[in-house]
Amino acid sequence: MTSPPIGNAIQARRTALGLSQSELAQLARTTQAQVSRIERGAITPTLPILERLARALGADLEVTLKAR
Repeated sequence: MTSPPIGNAIQARRTALGLSQSELAQLARTTQAQVSRIERGAITPTLPILERLARALGADLEVTLKAR
């Protein structure tokens, strides 16, 4: 199972900043387990969680919705 693009993006940004999952979780006011599950694609993060993660990572949150 491969990680979804959002999980990959979060993990790439986190590691580029030299943050552990625990450090990111603390900055985003969530848990390390939740960060891990998001990065692996085990759960889909809610918009509020995504906003907090983006803020903690110093990144812009861009959401694109498209019909299938």
